[in-house]
Amino acid sequence: MGMKHFRAYTPSRRNMVLSDYEEITKKTPEKSLLAKKKEKAGRNSYGRITVRHQGGGNRQKYRIIDFKRNRYDDMVATVVGIEYDPNRSANIALLEYENGEKAYILAPQGLTDGAKVVAGIKADIKPGNCMQIENIPVGTLIHNIELNPGQGGKLVRSAGQSAQLMAKEGKYAHVRLPSGEMRLILVNCRATIGTIGNSDHENIKLGKAGKTRHLGIRPTVRGSVMNPVDHPHGGGEGRAPVGRSGPMTPWGKPANGYKTRKKHNRTDRLIVKRRGGK
Repeated sequence: MGMKHFRAYTPSRRNMVLSDYEEITKKTPEKSLLAKKKEKAGRNSYGRITVRHQGGGNRQKYRIIDFKRNRYDDMVATVVGIEYDPNRSANIALLEYENGEKAYILAPQGLTDGAKVVAGIKADIKPGNCMQIENIPVGTLIHNIELNPGQGGKLVRSAGQSAQLMAKEGKYAHVRLPSGEMRLILVNCRATIGTIGNSDHENIKLGKAGKTRHLGIRPTVRGSVMNPVDHPHGGGEGRAPVGRSGPMTPWGKPANGYKTRKKHNRTDRLIVKRRGGK
């Protein structure tokens, strides 16, 4: 995948860097795998805004992704095309099984049109194949990892990411996640071989406010220009400092580095080493 730079014929084009979408081989989605996606604009069932700065944007359809990969075990599927998905940073691949059924999966690096992929015990160790962790060699890069058997992949699903299988002990495997966290995962959970594609997604620069609005992101107002009733940073004569030990959220919680994980989480026992080397 390459990046597309623009000649600076307008101020917004000067810093814009977009993908050239050379991995994309199929332009239109499979209609049978589309679902409606209702626009909520950050509101809950009572109509109250619970997530700020959301709303508007281009209309989107949800692509139904097969995160479980357990419907057609040991049946060979052919890659029909690689598609863009507006709902995630990774690209997706359309598979067609031998029985004519179609499904979407996350597209790993190296997967091309016409490639064959398999899920199950008979699968080889190559990108796009899915199997239980107990059948994967130690040291292999994996993604779309299940936390509970049959639940479907929950971990490592964004563009350019991969985890590494470090060891296997009894019923647990040691997996190093992209954050650096080392975690125990049951060996009968499934994972997909390879690194997720579209690795240059992190280098994209939208260049102008309008592209952000197209993504459904509304403007963010700084707390320092609000009134004290609206934000802890607000108030004062002229440009005033925060007046606290550090930046705060609108609700008075620390904004930088505040840990929200429960003190006694039931899954703490599965974390061998936390991210950040602690």
